[in-house]
Amino acid sequence: MVRAFREVRPVYRGRGTCPICESEVTFKATHAWYRDGLFCSRCRSIPRERALMQVIQDWYPDWNRSSVHESSPEDRAASARLASECVDYCASQYDPSTPWGEMDPTNQWRSEDLEHQTFADERFDLVITQDVFEHIFDIDSAFSEIARTLKPGGAHIFTTPLVNGRGLTEQCARRQEDGTIEHLREPEYHRNPMDRNEGSLVTWHYGYDIVDRIRDACGLDTTIVLLDDVSRGLSADYLEVMVTRKPVRGTA
Repeated sequence: MVRAFREVRPVYRGRGTCPICESEVTFKATHAWYRDGLFCSRCRSIPRERALMQVIQDWYPDWNRSSVHESSPEDRAASARLASECVDYCASQYDPSTPWGEMDPTNQWRSEDLEHQTFADERFDLVITQDVFEHIFDIDSAFSEIARTLKPGGAHIFTTPLVNGRGLTEQCARRQEDGTIEHLREPEYHRNPMDRNEGSLVTWHYGYDIVDRIRDACGLDTTIVLLDDVSRGLSADYLEVMVTRKPVRGTA
């Protein structure tokens, strides 16, 4: 029996300029969930990656001359550009199999726990995280540690889906003192390149009050940036980019 296969027709196709590869490209999606499915035809980036890169370029145009720490980077899109163009770029992964603060055996990343980092104070101009904070248990410690490692005038620029919008931030799971996990709602997992079998447990559903959580944790103010420009492939749900800035001394 011969089966006929039909090409999957895109639900959206349009021309534009990609903020990551900076090329004239076609943006195409084959399903309605654009956040993870509206691809650039050249670099294969998705909207949240393009939004992050656009904000980095708008707020810190000299990013490529900065010292940058990216936690849990991808091997593509925004992460790949940061790694290739920054004069001082450090990638880290949550990798308990490697002693904290040491490079992994392939020398590709440094083993770091965002809640308890080994970096020196005021080490970085920028800290970048992409969809990481919905998987962290002790977010107060992680935000505080990132603030500690930022130089004055630096920033934590990050994405995390603000699924609760104007509603309150909700904790989905917490770690007990004995290390066991207490689930506060039905467990939800996202893809994790470091653990392809199980993935990463979702520990928080954030709302816009995330800015208050960050201020309480580390004393820094956060701006939520929302871009909507289909000509740059910036069209999707939960496209907010957060910018937490550390004031220059004497200006706070």
